[in-house]
Amino acid sequence: MPTNKNASIRYQALDKCFQRTNKKYFIEDLIEACNEALYEFNGLRRNTKEKSSVKRRQIFDDIKYMESEAGWQIPLERKKEGKRTYYHYSDPNFSIKMQPLTQREAEQLNTAIQAISRYRNLPSYGWVEEIIANLENRFDIKDKKTNVVGFEKNDRLKGIWNLTKILDAVSSRLVLNIKYHSYNEHSQEIDIIFHPYYVKQYNNRWFVFGLREDNNKISNLALDRIIDFEKNGELTYKKNHEIDFEHYFDDIVGVTHPTGKEKEHIILRATKNRFPYIVSKPIHPSQKVTNEIEYELSLDVIPNKELDQQILSFGPDLEVVSPEWFREHIGNIIKENFEKYFPVQIERTENK
Repeated sequence: MPTNKNASIRYQALDKCFQRTNKKYFIEDLIEACNEALYEFNGLRRNTKEKSSVKRRQIFDDIKYMESEAGWQIPLERKKEGKRTYYHYSDPNFSIKMQPLTQREAEQLNTAIQAISRYRNLPSYGWVEEIIANLENRFDIKDKKTNVVGFEKNDRLKGIWNLTKILDAVSSRLVLNIKYHSYNEHSQEIDIIFHPYYVKQYNNRWFVFGLREDNNKISNLALDRIIDFEKNGELTYKKNHEIDFEHYFDDIVGVTHPTGKEKEHIILRATKNRFPYIVSKPIHPSQKVTNEIEYELSLDVIPNKELDQQILSFGPDLEVVSPEWFREHIGNIIKENFEKYFPVQIERTENK
């Protein structure tokens, strides 16, 4: 099995050369054919300095692999013309494309099938079931291995059945009339006219970002709070010219982008036992170890509620060192929570 895309392209180029009976392919011709195939794949022109240059040794190694049991055991003949050697298949009908999968290829395909199987139960994703069945039958790999890949999912998550229709609305640029249950607006059902732009998953929940017609601001709606929606046939869709969603989340944890807040340099201190875990699973891509002896780390982010939740999820194993206002903010949350469990102790402490 080719270990990378370039190797796969070289094998396919060599396969085409070996099949042709109307031309003699010497080693220089094989090198040229492989280079041409790589130029085309990488979008490079022949005269570019960045062009991929295949060496003689690489071609010989590729041929050796293709002839081996690990490859395709190609029926390759070598014929002399003077001091030079040219190559072709003894069977002109042979092609590596016509050969069954190798054991390694079957194993990798099976792993890929397990990965896409996570979409089997999503609405309107019945085509995934069809693709999986076709792959299993075509390559005869059904039930050959137990599932070795697991994904976090919540089959009872509300709103998941809206996902495909929401994605279609984003792609088709449809204005939507949404009936929404907002937990921030007195737990009432509200009607929102929405221009959807982008869909994102965070913490096993789905959110759609778009422009609200009522306040002309971009906001996000959780799919599990959408009660119902339909196409608005009266308004013209307003395109997104304001936000690049590919980088919109770079400076935050989660999906909440607070208005008017700046990025902060935050120092955290972990306990000895929890420190390696936080290092191996960063809270945010900007995370850096600043002091290994004191188990301190830094984040460069815009503080939001998701960051609060992440820090609080570590309990006493993670402490905010600075900035002072953010340390007090997290401390107040902990204090409020403590008061719910130990109201008497708090009252006694304050009366001392």
